[in-house]
Amino acid sequence: MSDVVWGHRAVSVSRTIEAPAADVFAVLRNPALHPVIDGSGTVKAAREDSGPLLELGSRFGMDMKLGVPYRISNEVVEFEVDRRIAWRHMGGHRWRYTIEPSGEQSCTVTETFDWSTARIPLLIQVPGMDRKAVGNMQQTLELLDRYMTSSN
Repeated sequence: MSDVVWGHRAVSVSRTIEAPAADVFAVLRNPALHPVIDGSGTVKAAREDSGPLLELGSRFGMDMKLGVPYRISNEVVEFEVDRRIAWRHMGGHRWRYTIEPSGEQSCTVTETFDWSTARIPLLIQVPGMDRKAVGNMQQTLELLDRYMTSSN
């Protein structure tokens, strides 16, 4: 089950996951695992030039497909070990994950699609990308939950 919260040019989805915060964070900062937990179905693979683990300022690339294949480059712009990571690409909007421990073996993970920093926010709102993001984030957190449960 997940909670959805709308803000000004941002939407967040939260889910409690039965795994330590550090273990969840390790998955989120590993670009090779992003296709495994991607609920949108668009993230296909981390590019070879991506490092093994992300940190503040890391640049990483992903092979994507939304109708047609394409590549996207991202930069980590927020980073707090075991608590928060966010990245953006050339459009300026951010994908953020925050992790709130709720015990040694449980945490609440919140994924936020934040287009308040987008270069052209109307390109997100007019075609409804903001509304589509909700379902994609719910699926991502479900896949993350399944991954954490199966790997423990």
